Amino acid sequence: MSSIFKNARHINVGGNIVNNNHNHYIGSGSKSSVEKLREHIAAGALHDSAERCDAPKCHPETRVAVQDEVDSWICDGDSDDAPKEIMWVTGPAGSGKTAIMGSVADTCQGKGTLGATFFFSSFSGSVDRRSKRCFVPTLAYQLVQHDAMDQVAEQILSTVERNPAIFEQRLDVQLDQVILIDGLDECEADQYHDTARSNADPRSKEEDQIEILSVLKKAASDPDFPFRIVIASRPEHVIQSFFTEVAHSVTRKLFLDEKYNPDADMELFLESKFASMRRRCHLSSSWPSENVRQTLIANASGQFIYVATVGRFMEGSAGDPDQLLNQVLRLPGIKACANPLAPLDALYTHILNSSPDPHLSILWLDLIFREKCLEVGRREISTH
Repeated sequence: MSSIFKNARHINVGGNIVNNNHNHYIGSGSKSSVEKLREHIAAGALHDSAERCDAPKCHPETRVAVQDEVDSWICDGDSDDAPKEIMWVTGPAGSGKTAIMGSVADTCQGKGTLGATFFFSSFSGSVDRRSKRCFVPTLAYQLVQHDAMDQVAEQILSTVERNPAIFEQRLDVQLDQVILIDGLDECEADQYHDTARSNADPRSKEEDQIEILSVLKKAASDPDFPFRIVIASRPEHVIQSFFTEVAHSVTRKLFLDEKYNPDADMELFLESKFASMRRRCHLSSSWPSENVRQTLIANASGQFIYVATVGRFMEGSAGDPDQLLNQVLRLPGIKACANPLAPLDALYTHILNSSPDPHLSILWLDLIFREKCLEVGRREISTH
């Protein structure tokens, strides 16, 4: 397939396509090739899927510098002194990676440069978003829908028609083009019946993550591969080692640190939320004080998820906003803490305790967690 892409440039891939022009491609079976492909995708992993309707997006005018840097690299990366084909967006939990990736996907879709996305999620109700199994078919399905990629679509569909079992093969056999990927660290392990490993430890999620990364690096290293690849994940040891030691020659790293001024973004976010509460509850234009805002930002320790959770807690509660805010500010052990995530832990605990039935809320969370574990276990058994 590489001959299709020879000398093609500036075809940027990252997400969800709309028009379906290839449903007519029908082989010897009763189902079209597109229908066969559709059976193997994780629909919830598309950036604008119904499953992700409540997924975080960057608040207007926030994370602008990060989004601009990613967008500039997608559009103009060829002009860099040392062009790279992969961008790794990384940062700790709660730093806003998924929101940034969702907003970048929206921007690319608006420009017509979006090709395919896959948003992994370890908490998704769909097991397909927590596994590599549907990864390549989901990306291929999106590319098939792309008006500007008729030749690629034709080759993908003819491959599916000739070999429907291709989705059971290794990823490096399946993938020949693609991509924007979020939450790679949330990809869990598929277990296979492998006599060579029958007495060994189960396959680890790190092995599947490295398999995905290896396939993407192989694609990016092909001079005829015209797509840029953006991958977002936490800086887990195995993933970081891969980008540092294996794929450093094709990778540009973007770490979400103080360089991108998260405090200023959080201040804009909080002001928007507080302005809405002031209008709704007829509060003074001076509410809350500047000291309160700065305290919340300091408690966040650069983690955007903290201020987002404060906002959701106050918007979702029926109490007086000032009292709710004071509850947050009075949480124990929240100031001068050596652990930057301790204020977030205290906030989550307070939200659970504030529910009408804290014990029942914890039971529901435990049930959801157990159901997820059982689902993974059932899936592992079914593959043996």
